[in-house]
Amino acid sequence: MNKVLYIVTHPIQYQTPLLRFLAASGEIELKVFFFSDFSLHAHHEKAFGQSFKWDVNLTDGYEWEVLPRWGGERSTPLHPWLPVRGLKEQLETGHYDAVWVHGWWGHVGLLQAIRAANVLSIPVLLRGESTPDAFSPQTFRRRLRNCFCRSLFRRVAGFLCIGSLNREFYRSFGVPEKKLFLVPYAVDNFRFQVLCREAALRRETFRRELGLEPGRPVILFAAKFIPVKAPGDLLAAYQLAWIQAPNSDREKKPYLLFVGDGPLRGELEARAGTLKGTDVRFLGFRNQSQLPAFYDLCDVFVLPSHFEPWGLVNNEVMNAGKPVMASDRVGAAPDMVQPGVNGWVFEHGNVAMLADCLRQAFKEVDLPRMGKRSLEIVSLWDYGADLTGLKAALTAVRERQGHAHG
Repeated sequence: MNKVLYIVTHPIQYQTPLLRFLAASGEIELKVFFFSDFSLHAHHEKAFGQSFKWDVNLTDGYEWEVLPRWGGERSTPLHPWLPVRGLKEQLETGHYDAVWVHGWWGHVGLLQAIRAANVLSIPVLLRGESTPDAFSPQTFRRRLRNCFCRSLFRRVAGFLCIGSLNREFYRSFGVPEKKLFLVPYAVDNFRFQVLCREAALRRETFRRELGLEPGRPVILFAAKFIPVKAPGDLLAAYQLAWIQAPNSDREKKPYLLFVGDGPLRGELEARAGTLKGTDVRFLGFRNQSQLPAFYDLCDVFVLPSHFEPWGLVNNEVMNAGKPVMASDRVGAAPDMVQPGVNGWVFEHGNVAMLADCLRQAFKEVDLPRMGKRSLEIVSLWDYGADLTGLKAALTAVRERQGHAHG
């Protein structure tokens, strides 16, 4: 059995089920190091504009430890520039077959871990979210980043790709195919499918609680109200699709539900004008356990982001058997959204194109059929695939290490 050390900045709600799955698989001996535990407590999230505590357990089911930092304690806050104490000693005495590092920007300790593993000849596996940025200008900062990445990637034995675009990012730096392994960004499909089925049993009750008319379709946005998520694009597209539409189309107008919060909320509510509270509803921040009811309620989910490394909310909604719309800057789109099959992909920032997609969705399209295809697609993008990819990476780096020492 491979003994793997997983290093990440702090407990993250979407990572916990995967770590629990790997630990319970019987095929990986897993230990997890964090640099902070701030996410286990009530904390302020600037993008949501409020303080909250996640209502799901983030550390159950696997062995974990918060490492001490120089000049800090083993706790909050994150302090990304405070080095970690005793990391090399931990790696040396842990007898790990590989060190799996998640990301490289969030904390100086991640770079410490890669350097220490290299010194100790422990293979490093890297999993990040970066995608090709062909549209970004060739600034000095970008050139500096590229030099850093080229240097860093030479120290990595295997890259755990979250999807197609992430794989393309590594290949753009000359990483050979033999070092690339698909360990897809997935969610706990079983859990979300169960919760969404349970939500379906009280769907009409939930509609009444929200004050929604029976039978009227629903468009859902569930994300932070920040510029990069582009909630304003969706609102403008909705207004374009139905306010200026013929009367026959306006009669079929769906609700637009905004679930979330953030600095743009006031502006969005003002722009909604007389639609606010009737056709357009702002339902505020909802914690993790409350979201499946909204996924089940909607007819179409829209993620119009101008930049989104992946967008796991797409996976979550697809487990409810719903069609999805995503901009071409959503990292999940090439793998999870098949235009005309289970959803639509539109040009980011193109309000007119998004409006056309919305009109198409509620005209002659079989939304339940598309939703069924969403469920079929996401069911293959799961933790089993993650385990398979991780095992393949571990086998490959072990064989290469054996050849190097032979």
